[in-house]
Amino acid sequence: MGQPEMQPEGRSQDRWGEGAAGPWPGDPAGREFPLGNWGDPATRLDELYRWVERGALDTAAWYLADRAWKRRCAWTLRAGTAAGALTGAALPLLDLTGVADGSTAWGYLALLLAVACVAGDRYFGMTSGWMRDLATAQALQRRLQTFQFDWASECIREVLGPAEGTASEAAERCLTVLRRFSEDVTELVRVETADWMVEFRSGGAPLGVRTAVAGEGRPESSPPHGRFPAPQGPARPNMPRQRPPDPR
Repeated sequence: MGQPEMQPEGRSQDRWGEGAAGPWPGDPAGREFPLGNWGDPATRLDELYRWVERGALDTAAWYLADRAWKRRCAWTLRAGTAAGALTGAALPLLDLTGVADGSTAWGYLALLLAVACVAGDRYFGMTSGWMRDLATAQALQRRLQTFQFDWASECIREVLGPAEGTASEAAERCLTVLRRFSEDVTELVRVETADWMVEFRSGGAPLGVRTAVAGEGRPESSPPHGRFPAPQGPARPNMPRQRPPDPR
């Protein structure tokens, strides 16, 4: 089983431009599972690796693209908040000193603009949204890097010749690596979507930022990276111990 390329050709720039490589993350339609001939298991496993890796790369690219416009909107609203607060505090002082008579009313309007920017940022979730997108993309990239090293470890074991196990067990371990990583990506997307729904309903602090930063896309019961348990065979029967004959 040869080591596949880490960056397959045909990588799309974003999920909205031409040549997009599938549905957006969390789309109920999902992605079509590639069907092929298992007559050559090594080639087939390489195809599955590229399919799983491509899904993770596209998902991370989607979150980074979604982060960009949310970040611009968030900075615009924050700039409006700061400008409105400063203007609302300065105009009444200028009115009191006689520099700008009758400017107090405009100061109240500026304060109202600042409050509107804060409310708009909180209601539409721009600041929390781009932070959540960035945290999820970083968690995906971190998990992808671990997955690539795990896959390289399995490829090296196959090239050097496994000291134990058969070819079917080696293929089973590779499929376990692919399936576990695919489940990790799905779990990260599910957690981010669930936190977005909670924030949209209650307007509370986003939980997904803390979850994605902590890298809790996978339960703690997962085996250590790079070590995959071999299939357990039938239990070895225990033979009863016999006493040595007594010397006479």
